[in-house]
Amino acid sequence: MPVPKQKNSKARGRKRRTHYKISAPTVSVCPECQEPKLPHAACPECGAYKDRNVSMVDDEK
Repeated sequence: MPVPKQKNSKARGRKRRTHYKISAPTVSVCPECQEPKLPHAACPECGAYKDRNVSMVDDEK
């Protein structure tokens, strides 16, 4: 089994990983209440998903 001849430094490994960045999550707008929400998920504000109310949301705000 092959073995590396020399150890790679931390800087060399980190230079190779500079493009492994995290991207911002995609945000869409709820058609019912116009609040931002994640796509393919129920709205955390009004509980609507695909033109239906699918969850009970507290209205005590």
